[in-house]
Amino acid sequence: MSKINVVYWSGTGNTKAMAEKLGEGIEAGGKEANVSEVYSVKAESLKEDAVLALGCPSMGAEVLEEEAMEPFVAELEQYVQGKKIALFGSYGWGNCEWMRDWEQRLKDSGAEIVGGEGVTCLNEADEDTLDVLFELGKKLAKA
Repeated sequence: MSKINVVYWSGTGNTKAMAEKLGEGIEAGGKEANVSEVYSVKAESLKEDAVLALGCPSMGAEVLEEEAMEPFVAELEQYVQGKKIALFGSYGWGNCEWMRDWEQRLKDSGAEIVGGEGVTCLNEADEDTLDVLFELGKKLAKA
């Protein structure tokens, strides 16, 4: 069974819950999910991963969390060419510009966004969003 890394940053627990549901979907799809906070992962350790998932809520003026996740993603960009990446995160206001920017940034670095776009939710994920994440996890396991 191969492993799929799900790396996230969460301030309130909303994005953590999303990461865990995605991990459940990966395992239901037949792969092992390694769900980890960004603090415990080095970007370089993912350079051989063909498939992975990244989660971060919108922060400030619709940006990634700046102390841990932004530097992690900036370093990871050099390794994403040809990778399949799922993105997810929650937000408290705005129009999800941070997610569109993140998607484009990784596409510009050569990654494919699994599902075509990131999964977002306003505040806490509802059952529909959790179902989408579960199915996305199963899709990652088959990628």
